[in-house]
Amino acid sequence: MIAFVRGEVAAVGLTSAVVAVGGIGLELQCTPGTLATLRRGEQVTLPSTLVVREDSLTLFGFLDDDEKQVFQLVQTASGVGPKVAQAMVAVLRPDELRRAVRDEDVKTLTRVPGIGPKGAQRIILELKDKVGVAGTAATLPDGTTTGAAGWREQVHGGLVGLGWTAKEAEKAVEGVAPQAGDAPDVGALLRAALQSLSRA
Repeated sequence: MIAFVRGEVAAVGLTSAVVAVGGIGLELQCTPGTLATLRRGEQVTLPSTLVVREDSLTLFGFLDDDEKQVFQLVQTASGVGPKVAQAMVAVLRPDELRRAVRDEDVKTLTRVPGIGPKGAQRIILELKDKVGVAGTAATLPDGTTTGAAGWREQVHGGLVGLGWTAKEAEKAVEGVAPQAGDAPDVGALLRAALQSLSRA
C-alpha cells in the first residue's frame, strides 16, 4: 500500500522516526542502523511497508529496497512476524541473511533474538528456494554515524527494542565502547553488541 515515504525528518526516536509528508507526520518503525542515518530537518526517502493487523496499522521504514525485500521475504516463513523480521534485518545485513539460509548456517540465524535452533532450521527449510542470489545488498554509506554521546543511547535502545533487558543492553554497550572511536557507526556497534550478547 505504501511503497516509500518521502519528506522531512521531524523526529528520531530509539525505535522509530517521524517523517513529515504533506502536513502529516508518519511514524515509521526502523532498525537502529537505519535510524542512525537520519537527521532531523533533512529530506529523506525511505522504502516502507505497511503491516495491517486487526487492532493496528504499523509502518516500517528501511535503509534501502534490499532490506525491505528481505523483511518481507522472511515473513513468508511460518512463525516469523514483523517484530522478528525487523530483528533479523537489524542483526544481519541482507546478504548475510541470504548466505546463512543458502549455507544452512543455523548458528548465524540464532544470533537474532527470538530465533532458536528449531526456528532457524524451519526458516532455512522454507526460504532456501526463495532467497535469490547474494551480493545485491547496499552497505551502510560512509558517514552514517552519530555523535560520541548519542550512540550509546541508540545502541542501548535498539537492544532493548529487540528484546534484551536494560541491564544486558547496558553491559553490551560498555563492551563495545572501545570500538566507538571519534566517529561511532551505530549500525556496526549494534551488530557487535548483539554478537557479544549472543555469545554470552
